[in-house]
Amino acid sequence: MNHLPQAWGRPRHDVYGAYDSSYLQTTGPKQHTQSPVVTGTSVIAVKFKDGVVIAADNLDVKRLRRFNDQVVVGFGGDVSDMQYLDRLLNSLDIRENYTSAEPETTLNAKNLHTYMSKVMYKRRSDFNPLWNHILVAGLNGEGKPFLASADLLGTTFSAPTLATGFGAHLAQPIMRRAVPDEKAVETFSREQALETVKECMKVLFYRDARSMDRYSIAMITKEEGVELKEDEKLENQSW
Repeated sequence: MNHLPQAWGRPRHDVYGAYDSSYLQTTGPKQHTQSPVVTGTSVIAVKFKDGVVIAADNLDVKRLRRFNDQVVVGFGGDVSDMQYLDRLLNSLDIRENYTSAEPETTLNAKNLHTYMSKVMYKRRSDFNPLWNHILVAGLNGEGKPFLASADLLGTTFSAPTLATGFGAHLAQPIMRRAVPDEKAVETFSREQALETVKECMKVLFYRDARSMDRYSIAMITKEEGVELKEDEKLENQSW
């Protein structure tokens, strides 16, 4: 009796002829999407009264992507899936630039988050998920600060502070102490938000082995749009 898995439930060769086993060939490219080694670093973000600050360190690759003048997307998780989503966003951005004549009709942060959550949920429903945890930071249709996440299951969540990876454990307590709820956002200044995020990046460098002292940081406001710096270095370290 043949106990090999590829023979389970198959007709007998001596009765029905040889089974076409070409689909078992192993000469094609290796695919590891279903069992990835996800070593992506943390992405953290916090809202303040005029906008949002988002940051991620640069250990393996730069993980902040500017979409337009009012949206930045931060990627946690698998790098190859991040690159796929980056190409998807580039294609969407080009299409938006050609079809949207008025600035008021361009995708804002809330629109883009809805789109990204549908992409993640569709891939999850196909049993081929994108192994990422995404933060979308920017301004909504009313010009107010917007911050929300979407994970590989298509689950969405919005809060004054968000983080992926180890940041969800190490940085969130610091950010939540500074901005406990939406009411606190109304009095939280740009300088306070920047200081809080930098302090969190320092803690992550101290405590997370998958991190480094160089990071990317973006500030999104209605007046100045997106200010993205991709090669910042931690200051005033204390061991």
